[in-house]
Amino acid sequence: MGHPPPPPFGAWKSPVTADLIVGETVGLGQIVCDGGTIYWSESRPLEGGRNVVCNRRADGTFKYLTPPEYSIRSRAHEYGGGAYIAHDGALYFCNNADQRLYVQTPGEPPRALTHDGPWRYADMRVDAPRKRLLAVRETHGDNLCEPENALVAIGFDGSVSVLAQGADFYAAPRLSPDGQWLAWLSWNHPDMPWDSCRLWLARIEANGGLSAPIAVAGGDNVAAFQPEWSPDGVLHFVSDRTGWWNLYCWKGGAARALCPMAAEFGLPQWVFGMTTYGCAADGTVIASYCQDGLWRLGHVKDGAIREIETPYCSFGSLKVSNGQAVFIAGHAARPPAVVALDLDSGSIEILRRSAEIDIDPDDVSRAEAVRFGSTGGREAHGFFYPPANRAQAAPAGALPPLIVKSHGGPTGQTSPAFDLKIQFWTSRGFAVLDVNYGGSTGHGRAYRELLDGQWGVVDVDDCTAGARFLARSGRVDGARLIVTGGSAGGYTTLCALTFGDIFHAGASHYGIGDLSALASDTHKFESRYLERLVGPWPQAQALYRERSPIHFADRLDCPVIFFQGLDDKVVPPNQAKTMVAALRDKGTPVAYLTFAGEGHGFRQAENIKRALESELYFYGRIFGFTPADAIAPVTIENL
Repeated sequence: MGHPPPPPFGAWKSPVTADLIVGETVGLGQIVCDGGTIYWSESRPLEGGRNVVCNRRADGTFKYLTPPEYSIRSRAHEYGGGAYIAHDGALYFCNNADQRLYVQTPGEPPRALTHDGPWRYADMRVDAPRKRLLAVRETHGDNLCEPENALVAIGFDGSVSVLAQGADFYAAPRLSPDGQWLAWLSWNHPDMPWDSCRLWLARIEANGGLSAPIAVAGGDNVAAFQPEWSPDGVLHFVSDRTGWWNLYCWKGGAARALCPMAAEFGLPQWVFGMTTYGCAADGTVIASYCQDGLWRLGHVKDGAIREIETPYCSFGSLKVSNGQAVFIAGHAARPPAVVALDLDSGSIEILRRSAEIDIDPDDVSRAEAVRFGSTGGREAHGFFYPPANRAQAAPAGALPPLIVKSHGGPTGQTSPAFDLKIQFWTSRGFAVLDVNYGGSTGHGRAYRELLDGQWGVVDVDDCTAGARFLARSGRVDGARLIVTGGSAGGYTTLCALTFGDIFHAGASHYGIGDLSALASDTHKFESRYLERLVGPWPQAQALYRERSPIHFADRLDCPVIFFQGLDDKVVPPNQAKTMVAALRDKGTPVAYLTFAGEGHGFRQAENIKRALESELYFYGRIFGFTPADAIAPVTIENL
């Protein structure tokens, strides 16, 4: 009796289950160092996406600090970030439910610092001599055309004074070690902070106000990023004035490049508190930097950078303190972790893993960096993941289906760091291409600006070119090509399915179907974003319509599944609803799953699980295989 044939691609039994992803995984967030104590935040799907702060003290003991009735999250700019800071053992944080600031001292419950009201706070720093916090404040109100942003000082007695206002956006208030100077960032409509962003510097007066601010860096079509003071009081920052986000310091009234090179030391400021470098006690800089889309860690001194060898490929929320570099480490074959790297010995201590799971290395698909030609002779970039499962064999003569992932932003970036959600697919027999299309970060400003006026064109061309490249090279099944993405990636997905004919199915996670609706119905931070990506609104209204898949549903002839949070303020549910209705009326197979209590991105364990499994179920029905997992059925209309 012969052996049964191996199951088809997509139907492999996998050790990477949806329950594993949501049940044993936390999201690792902002790192803060306070003396010898290291803090980090965690997002916990099993607690409804609640965010908590934990720490590891100098004596090696660990503690979870956030009481159950609190969740630490700022909603400023809608995306938040920079939601807490620690100083001398006290924790200052923004509570998700009421957006008030609280202080939590050891052994005491949190105490509110700010009053109830229409305010949101982020990016705090402690000004201890003046007994106050420095922060970004965002004021909402029905009588305002849009929320108003300012830099404010919040006294430990609850008093509030405005330090700077008038710009549309503020970020990164950073106090000098001697407490005499304040640096910060600001930018104005229609720019995003990675387009044009100014770095300001001002002396703090005796009354606590600011005296005669000067612009130190950034400006028109130059983006400054992450002001940071060295221990000896030298202001450092990142600027892309050469076309690359490089490191600088401000000395003697002038900016000096620390190690000019064709590499990116900065990131697009989608959230507050992003960091890529830190200053060591001896005045050197420990920095993460990106070359050809790959991140490294380096030691900057005397005009040069020396790479620090680590087993990691991404370095999030990097902080330098007490002779250590602390960061969220991305690894090619293991889940992310908070690690502390001793700068003298090079030894690494793992403080917290995002998932305490043990996956056999033979079940892990490792990323392969790929380059491929795209429209107009351009070169695009991505990471390819072949199927990997030690217990399964490829069916004879068959090639795997390909999932092309389009990241969000669209000014974002993907990396080769281990991602359980990618392994969910590859361990079931799918191949995955994670595309860094034109417009992505990590390849210099010129590559980032390829999307200016071309959103829905360049990104689609590059995703399409990547799929064709892999199909023609014989690595994937050209008859089973899938495109998927969330938010802006969902828009790219819908454009690729509507205006092209290479893909055979797609999944839109809270994606954009109508650019006009997005331009007229979104939050302040992104309200003018499309002017650069598409054109001025409403003058270019015809172009907005031309680039909106929702108006051309008659061209869409392949199945699509939509996932949508009902509380989404960035891409309101009406966009997905309208697109689904158009496909339903046309007779195109379509599925639509909504999630109450979820916003722009899903945080609750049961919803993350349902979305993952439903997408797999959908592909099984479309391509004729039965997943090995027991999955609750999904209603697919017109199938």
